[in-house]
Amino acid sequence: MAIISEDIMQEDEVSTQPQQAAAAVKDNSTQVEKKEKEESEGRQPNSGNGLDLEKYSWAQQLPEVNISVPLPEGTKARFLVCEIKKDHLKVGLKGQPPIIDGELHKPVKVEDCFWSIEDGSLLSILLTKRNQSDWWKSLIKGDPEIDTQRAEPESSKLSDLDPETRQTVEKMMFDQRQKQMGLPTSEEMQNQDMLKKLKSQYPDMDFSGMKMP
Repeated sequence: MAIISEDIMQEDEVSTQPQQAAAAVKDNSTQVEKKEKEESEGRQPNSGNGLDLEKYSWAQQLPEVNISVPLPEGTKARFLVCEIKKDHLKVGLKGQPPIIDGELHKPVKVEDCFWSIEDGSLLSILLTKRNQSDWWKSLIKGDPEIDTQRAEPESSKLSDLDPETRQTVEKMMFDQRQKQMGLPTSEEMQNQDMLKKLKSQYPDMDFSGMKMP
């Protein structure tokens, strides 16, 4: 039977320590890079095109934003503070630090905003966007942002929009797909067509330095 001395075992343990340390450093640097990328490009949205945060979560479609705030069991409306202003939101329990308190990412229509308590344990807030053709990057300015390029509108909701807004949304969706495929956007295509017409009408002119609007 082979006998392995304690000295050899200790040497093996020592030799693996630098490898373990290197692996830990690499894993840590990978996490840092991932976090920096998320901060620069925005996080992956949740299934509702919003974000799940520590104290609340929010979701959105183009016309509105929905916020869910967990509450202590049995919370009544009289214990709550829910102040909705055009560009500011404050939510919390009376006598305690606010759960949400800050400037909204974009203005809302206060007269079309509502809140309610569900099952005595969840505060549900609906904010109606003033501009219903824009995705919000965050609920509150300064909070973590999402990558709005990954937001997906519900096709069934497009029919609820007025014709002008629906046309704007469809154009945004088209441009988003074009950018993802590395193809020209609708505006770039229009500029290319305009340049072709100018070249055909004025073949002797040099349009190489011309900047399109």
